Amino acid sequence: MVKRVANKRGFTLVELLVVLSIIALLLSIATPRYFQHIERSKEAVLRENLATLRDALDQYNADKGRWPDSLETLAGARYLRNVPTDPITERNDTWTSEPGEEGGVRDVHSGATGAGADGKPYADW
Repeated sequence: MVKRVANKRGFTLVELLVVLSIIALLLSIATPRYFQHIERSKEAVLRENLATLRDALDQYNADKGRWPDSLETLAGARYLRNVPTDPITERNDTWTSEPGEEGGVRDVHSGATGAGADGKPYADW
């Protein structure tokens, strides 16, 4: 009886190192772009949330003839389902408000520190 020995071959250490270095190179190219897209999407959500809040403030003022006392008042009066989250701070209690002539909230800004991709501070949006 003749035994056949199977010639088992695997990957060599050099082949594995080459593959891992190629993967590392691709990740080093893709990762910064991924984080740029995340930041851009947060900024887009912030712009949309600010527009929604300002629209609700204007509607409240047009209906009631005065500015709301707080953003929670807008949600309580059903002008908003709830106070939106600031995507930069990831909280809904960091909005900064600008008072109206007779008091109340006339305008709203992000309470986040830092600046957007355009260089303008988030607090000025």
